[in-house]
Amino acid sequence: MPAISPRLTGRTEASDRRGPEVQYLEIFAVTLATHHMLVAEGVEPVAIVGQSIGELWALAAAEHVSVQDAARLAVARSRALTLQGWSGKMLAIGVDGRRAETLAGLVDDPHLVLACENAPRQSVISGPEPLIARVERVADAFGWPHLRLDVPHPTHTPAMAQGARLLRADAPRVPYGGGRWRVRSPWLGRDIGDEDPVDLVAGALTARVRMLHTIRELHAAGADVFVECGEWPVVTKFVEVSVPGVRCLVPLSESDPSSAVRALAADSAAEGPRPPRAPEQRESVRSPAPPRPAPVAHDTASSRAAEPRTVTIPAPVTLAPSSRRAPGPVTTFGPATAAPPSPAPAASGAAGLDHETVLAELRSIYGDFLGYPPDLLGEDDGLESELGVESLKQVVLLKRVSERYELPDLIKNTSLLTSGTLGRIARAVTDSWAEAAGR
Repeated sequence: MPAISPRLTGRTEASDRRGPEVQYLEIFAVTLATHHMLVAEGVEPVAIVGQSIGELWALAAAEHVSVQDAARLAVARSRALTLQGWSGKMLAIGVDGRRAETLAGLVDDPHLVLACENAPRQSVISGPEPLIARVERVADAFGWPHLRLDVPHPTHTPAMAQGARLLRADAPRVPYGGGRWRVRSPWLGRDIGDEDPVDLVAGALTARVRMLHTIRELHAAGADVFVECGEWPVVTKFVEVSVPGVRCLVPLSESDPSSAVRALAADSAAEGPRPPRAPEQRESVRSPAPPRPAPVAHDTASSRAAEPRTVTIPAPVTLAPSSRRAPGPVTTFGPATAAPPSPAPAASGAAGLDHETVLAELRSIYGDFLGYPPDLLGEDDGLESELGVESLKQVVLLKRVSERYELPDLIKNTSLLTSGTLGRIARAVTDSWAEAAGR
């Protein structure tokens, strides 16, 4: 396989010919480097959590398995799933796990299952592509937003039993060490003990991931700071809507990752250790999730903490084959039926597609969908941070914009989802049209 270091250090152009194995190892490297930075700055995890293949990264970060063995096992996992060649899909849907499981059960196929319970109102269904299409039609009828996840290997369904058998038969045996930190498994529902790493990775292929329950259990035990080692906020978005009053940090999404981590360590040292929560306080984690808290501003203090802070560090979720970002949005949203959008006006000619015209049309499209008066949608208002438009809704809306202006590549611009404003989207539309006109 090609070396990954030149790509990660910016010394070469991105290649479109990378297979999923290279993709997994790139994310592994990013995750582990971020974890090492956290530890070097004095942040001490009480537990490390990974989702899907991210659980293997968590084992390596906690020093239960070596980096080399984790990489070999990741490649063996990917090749076993590729050899099975199952054509299933995974669908994120904006309802709780009970509704998602009921919806899958109505189709009555053993391979169509609730795969992941991520947050109070965000679940993932995994199954054969024709059946996923049926689930989408039902979700549309109920007005439940949904999104197919662009993952190289759909997992967490009994349909992956053959891949699990291939992995157990062919994967190199991996020695398991004592480890330095706890690893909490979202599919086992407990800390990982002395399980064989190959059996652990193989077992996860067919098991349901209960990230929501894992987050709440850790919070009830006293964890109130969650640090994500991936490139984008993914698991931390689950955290923010699953438990109240927690602090989340994604160092690589900060302008100065090291300073943000140092500030976290310094703040925790000033606060001192927190006592365990009393049992009666744990009931609060089962109540409906509150509105998303405002983003925490990190100062730029550079001093290290005298005493390390205990935090939970989730590792990233499974990767998409065409992007270094984890698959799909993960913020939750309500199952209420959205107001039907007004018909989009006819597409403008390239010469008449100016910024103000596009912005006015975007205000109409977004306002109709969200139920907001168009005049209240500011050009520079953050869609998520200020207007509260959650990630899956943003994907639905951006897809409508891409169809409206016949720009299929617009939906691939992840920055329009992570830090989107109507102004930025309008500029992306006009720039894309201008580029097309110049060719």
